Amino acid sequence: MSKRVDLFDSTYGHFSDRVLDAIRKETYGVDIGQNSWLTVDEYERWLPWLNIKAGDHVLEVASGSGGPAVYMARTTGCRVTGIDANESGVATASEMAAKSDVAAHVRFQVADATARLPFDDNTFDALLCVDSMNHFPDRLAVLKQWRRVLRPGRRALFTDPVVITGPVTNDELALRSSIGLFLFVPPGVNERFIEQAGFRLVQQEDVTANATLTSGRWRDARAKHREALLTIEGEERFEGLQKFFGAVHQLTKERRLSRVAYLVEKGEG
Repeated sequence: MSKRVDLFDSTYGHFSDRVLDAIRKETYGVDIGQNSWLTVDEYERWLPWLNIKAGDHVLEVASGSGGPAVYMARTTGCRVTGIDANESGVATASEMAAKSDVAAHVRFQVADATARLPFDDNTFDALLCVDSMNHFPDRLAVLKQWRRVLRPGRRALFTDPVVITGPVTNDELALRSSIGLFLFVPPGVNERFIEQAGFRLVQQEDVTANATLTSGRWRDARAKHREALLTIEGEERFEGLQKFFGAVHQLTKERRLSRVAYLVEKGEG
């Protein structure tokens, strides 16, 4: 079994370091401060799906480093509340927001997305959760909370980057989940949970190619900057993360683990 390695605390704690800035640019091309498989062209394609208007209030679940939330507020004119369980991530996101031109429209707070959300019913006009649903073991309960806090007729978008679509060994699953708690499901499970939570599935799309692209670039950029990263991570963590990114790249390239985007809507009733 693969030993767990720290990706999030290490990354958030050194987010503004020059080497991590260089790695993000080499990984994503356009760096908006993201820390997932998300690229800007993908994000810009998704945001219109949520029908966000200026002044709308959007909840981002697992907001991480905060860059995408700031970008969303800037490009749509909406307000964004981001929640994340990682205190270092929230601190990094809050600092990024404070330095931005949309500081008044974005705020971040520490919250457990697997518990009852600290918001009233029918609070938000849209909800977004990119590449983090796989960390929530009780997915149905999470979806029910999303439905509770969304206003009637509004939409949520989430990605699941580890849908099992081919044969995967236990060692490969352990390596793919070496950065934390993971829930792997086959096709059909997310669709069933969406229906049971009271949502309507509007659209779903295979977006595995982005995970293949970014994981390969991320691994290669890290290898290029190995010496600088060793001073931050140490050799054991560095090598563990390289194996993790290599596993993501191989499994998605072969479509044995797929990344799928789901757009859902809460009914008017």
